[in-house]
Amino acid sequence: MQLIDTHVHLNFEQFQPDLEEVRSRWQEAGVVRLVHSCVEPSEYLGIQALANRFPEISFAVGLHPLDAHKWTSQTAKQIESGASSSDSVVAIGEMGLDFYKADNYEQQHMVLEKQLEIAARLNLPVIIHCREAALELKRVLEKNIELYGERVRGVMHCWGGTPEETQWFLDLGFYVSFSGTVTFKNAHAIKSSATMVRGDRLLIETDCPFLAPVPKRGQRRNEPSYVRFVAEQLASLRGETLESIAATTTKNACDLFGLKL
Repeated sequence: MQLIDTHVHLNFEQFQPDLEEVRSRWQEAGVVRLVHSCVEPSEYLGIQALANRFPEISFAVGLHPLDAHKWTSQTAKQIESGASSSDSVVAIGEMGLDFYKADNYEQQHMVLEKQLEIAARLNLPVIIHCREAALELKRVLEKNIELYGERVRGVMHCWGGTPEETQWFLDLGFYVSFSGTVTFKNAHAIKSSATMVRGDRLLIETDCPFLAPVPKRGQRRNEPSYVRFVAEQLASLRGETLESIAATTTKNACDLFGLKL
């Protein structure tokens, strides 16, 4: 059985003491590929070093919406240059809108638009972060799909929206990725969304080191091997086998990000 964790942050300091052991555990759990997200372009060289060290890692380059204030006249060039200079780059992101933790709406909107333009120009998928901003994000993506067509594609990562919101993004052709939050006791909307996503649009992730799933919830650090618990929960919710969820989500990750096994 093969699993792909489509959203990790292994460059964070929590992993520095024992990353080799963490890797051994994800290999034992059947995790064969990982997609490393990027919070800001300054992370590029460090993430590239991880991809060189661990060939199963591919990665994205982009600017997180909560870091939108860091955008400068050089940021777009940095993102595009980084994305064009390595075969390990498979996406732009993570990008998006977060109106839960920040209210710089216009700046976030501008930074999102700029990165969608880069992704369309490079024909790369996008990794989207969305919190308390689904309707505005829907409008932005609809506009960009009108401009760029099928080159605007990607994944709603660590999805936490309602079934209605989930359907908006499925209708726009996006994949939907579930993290450890789908295992949380009171995550009723997320669980409902997890049952309605078409099999060919379903992905799994850890978003580690954040959001450790049940039965590891409460631990200070999430890690890629725990993506198996996300897959197990999806299997239970959807009435499928773990092997079926693993095969489906692995194929989908390969299709979206162009990964090879």
